[in-house]
Amino acid sequence: MIVELRKKSQITLPKEIVKQLCLNEGDNFEVIVENGCILLQPVAVYSKEYISKLANEIKVLREDPKYNNESFKNVDDLINNLKNEKTGI
Repeated sequence: MIVELRKKSQITLPKEIVKQLCLNEGDNFEVIVENGCILLQPVAVYSKEYISKLANEIKVLREDPKYNNESFKNVDDLINNLKNEKTGI
């Protein structure tokens, strides 16, 4: 798809791409230049305070012997494990 660079260096993403990636007005993107290409990568932006609290919670969980033998690939796996444990699944 071809898009045009507009005033103030703006482009409009095609509706099909916005829909396919479930993008919404106000979403943030990392802009990367790689091998002469411009890449837009959707990102979630969190406050430093939130990140700090999350890091502390992860640290506490890592130090808890109950979770010492668990290996999680990502935060979602950890959260799902905690939810399952809470509900008894």
